[in-house]
Order: sequence, then C-alpha cells, then structure tokens
Amino acid sequence: MLARVWSASIVGIDAVKVGVEVDVSGGLPGIIILGLPDSAIQESKERVKATLKNAGFAFPLRKIVINLTPADLRKEGPAFDLPISVGILAASEQVKPDLLGDFLFLGEVSLDGSLRPVSGVLPIAATAEKMGISGLVVPMENTQEAAVVEGLNVYGCSNISDVVNLLNNPGKFKPVKLNENPETLIATSSILADLQDVKGQAHARRALEIAAAGGHNLIFVGPPGSGKTMLARRLPGILPPLEFSESLEVTRIHSVAGLLKNRGSLVRERPFRSPHHSASGPSLVGGGSFPRPGEISLSHRGILFLDELTEFKRDVLEFLRQPLEDGYVTISRTRQSVVFPAQFTLVASTNPCPCGFYGDTIQPCTCSPRQREQYWAKLSGPLMDRIDLQVAVNRLKPEEITQGSTGESSKSVRERVQKARDIATNRFQSETNVKCNAQMQSRHLQTWCKLDDASRNLLETAIRKLGLSARASDRILKVARTIADLAGDENLKPQHVAEAIQYRTIDRMQ
Repeated sequence: MLARVWSASIVGIDAVKVGVEVDVSGGLPGIIILGLPDSAIQESKERVKATLKNAGFAFPLRKIVINLTPADLRKEGPAFDLPISVGILAASEQVKPDLLGDFLFLGEVSLDGSLRPVSGVLPIAATAEKMGISGLVVPMENTQEAAVVEGLNVYGCSNISDVVNLLNNPGKFKPVKLNENPETLIATSSILADLQDVKGQAHARRALEIAAAGGHNLIFVGPPGSGKTMLARRLPGILPPLEFSESLEVTRIHSVAGLLKNRGSLVRERPFRSPHHSASGPSLVGGGSFPRPGEISLSHRGILFLDELTEFKRDVLEFLRQPLEDGYVTISRTRQSVVFPAQFTLVASTNPCPCGFYGDTIQPCTCSPRQREQYWAKLSGPLMDRIDLQVAVNRLKPEEITQGSTGESSKSVRERVQKARDIATNRFQSETNVKCNAQMQSRHLQTWCKLDDASRNLLETAIRKLGLSARASDRILKVARTIADLAGDENLKPQHVAEAIQYRTIDRMQ
C-alpha cells in the first residue's frame, strides 16, 4: 500500500514542503530511502524500526521504499523521523489516512517511542501556513515556538502513540495556544551592562550614542586597559528594542541555527555576537554542504563585535565587505544558492600598534614605524571605508580612575537614541529597506543630507587633507545626519559635519 505524508526541509532561513511517500510491497524485508537524504536520514531506518516496535506497533516485514520529494532537493536532519514513522504506519494500515494531507509532521524519535525537539520549526511553521496546511504536528517542546505563527493549528505530541491517536481520533485533541500575546514576548529586558559603570571616556560614549542612533559601524582604537571592550559591550543596552517583525526575523535565524534557548518565545534582545579572532571566513558568513547562517547572520538586527580586530586574518576580514554594503550574504553551492540576511552593526576594537602604546602619554611605544605599518596593513582601505566611526580611546587619568562619580546611565541615553530613531523612521516611512541612517543610499543623501556652503567647504577640505574616498565622504554625511537628529535639527549644519569628520581617527593617523 502507498501512503504520502507531508514534512518540510530548511533552505537558508526558509522552508520547502517535502513529500514523504512510503510504499510497502512484497519482497525481501528492508528499507530503502530515496531523494538525496543525508546520513542522519539514512540512520532513521533503524531508529524508526526500533521506535515502532517499542511503542507497541507492528513493523511490516516487507520491502519498504521511502521517497522524499522533490527528489533533486537535498534533505538533512532527524526531523524526518516522525513523518517516516507515520508514513509506515499509514501504509501498513495502522492509522487512518484521511487527515494525512492536512497535516505536516516534524520530529525526531527516540527508541522508546518518545519525540525529541528539532531546530528550524518557526520558519517551517510560517511556510506551512502560507501553503494552506491546516495542522502542524511537532514534539511537545516545539509547540510554543510554532504557535507564534497565527492561523496555524499546532499539535504537540510527547510520543508516537499520541500522534497515532491524533490521526485516528482528531476530535479529542485541541491545538496549542500561546501562553501570551506574541507581541508581548518581545518586551524590553533589563539592562545588564550599564554605561553608568564607565568612568570618563566622554568622546567614546558620545560615539556609542551616535552609533546606536544611526546604526553606524564603529571601531575603538586605544592602549590595553583603556575600556574599549567595556564600552562595546554596553552598546546593546542603549539600542531601541526589537520591533515585532524584527524579532520574528531574528528568531527564524536562531531557530534554523538551533540556538533558541527558550523554545516558545521570540528573541527578546538584539543579538550580540563576539567571535574569537581565530574564526574562519565561513564561520563568519555561513556555509557548509547544507548552508547554515554564520556569525554575521546570527547578529542580524544586532551587533557583531570583533575584539582585537587586527588579530583576525586579513582574508577573513575581507569576507565582511560585501555584507556590510548590501545587508545580506549569498552562499552559493553547486546545487543551490542561499541568501541569509545580514543587517548588523559592526563594532570592533584594536590596539594602535603591536605593543599597544603608540600615542600613549604614560608608557612609550617600542614599535618601529615599519612594525606599525605592517600592523595596520591587516586592515584594508575598503574595509575601513565602511566603518563610519573611528574613535581613539585614551588611557584614563589617575583621578578619573579613583573618582567615585560615574557617567550617565544607559536608560537616559537610550531615550535620546529612541527619539532620534523615531525621527529616522518618519523620514524613511516610504522606503522599504531603509530603517536607519546608516542604510541610506546615494539618492537618499541628495534628499536628506543637503549641505550649505559652509558645510560643503568643510567637507571638501577634509576630503583633500585626509584623502577620503567617495564612500568615506558618504559615510561622513550619514553620521552628520544622525548627529543632527540627536540635536533635533532638520537641516545639516557645519557643526554636525565637523563632528562627523572628527570620527575619522584612523584616516588622520595614516
């Protein structure tokens, strides 16, 4: 007998509907799985066999052919265990086939018949709702995650027996409902790392505020112990909270990557990813035979922090250039091409030289000019052009270290950032892919970054003296627009442009 069960496979951060066709016929007992399965699916033959026997079902001692359609799409992961099990039971007439076309099944099976949670449920649930699937059957631990999608009936099962009872007696089961409204799942969390902990560094704190208000990339340059990492880790605390649509995007990416800590709730906080400087290029942009998101996609709508930037390999850093410009990354393989979103804010820190004390007023630098030149050669000009704010962080004075007073709290700074973001939101309400000043294109600059004569002369002088590229000059205009928004000014003024130019520290060093 032939049975067809519906499941799904992840491609990028989207899902593709997969048909699981099971044919039980005469011949030598055995299971054959077709349709480009990976090793985890091939191993499911023995898992499913033991599961059905231990759960009290009869396993057909006949030839079983399982075909995963479409046949030219590679499938991976243990999530096909449950649809294969249901398909075998239906083909051997142990469950009613009436509702198989209305449900989509996902889940890994244990040998005792229980169901284990799987990753990627949220994007699959979203796809199932668009395809007209009326019900999604998942392990109990995945129910709240899938129930975030409205208009889809989600049924949670603890074991294979529950799934059989659902198919044979659907009236006895009710779909799972969220414990709370989805939009309340992204309530602003408390600030763990507060700017109030930072002493001094008024210039760097101002740069953090501008970066948060406009979504600008930022690098701190200074000697060891000056507070570069401490400052960078407090940037998430002054960013505006995730909108509901943004939270769904971030949650889908983390669901595909299997990084959801609390299944059943959306990601509440903006991501903050800090890979080690030994990270490879594919670990940053994503990859693998079955492409998975890398660090830049996992930091989508949040922060990618690269501590000790000059310790990263130059070829690895060059992987960042295209995503920083386009806001997405494309992973191409022989059989498929996958696009991952990557709209993140890059925050980096580095020492000014190998010994770390070039320009320090207390400890002299022991590096030769040649060593400093080789040190900075790890950072290409095109990459540095894409970093809007280049800030020198100096060592604290003794009286600043011992003073008891602290700076402004993250809460008050975030209020100013939110006001500036609201101004930008109103400005870009007719634009689909622009949400902050850093995402403006050249045509936007002509409309919202018009310069008066004094501002234009100031910018032209900076371009000549610093040797700035056209991209770097555009970045200065974007930063100036954010500074004006923080000040509540509609038009750019010379003081806004002058302050934006001051944040080209590395350009002035070279």
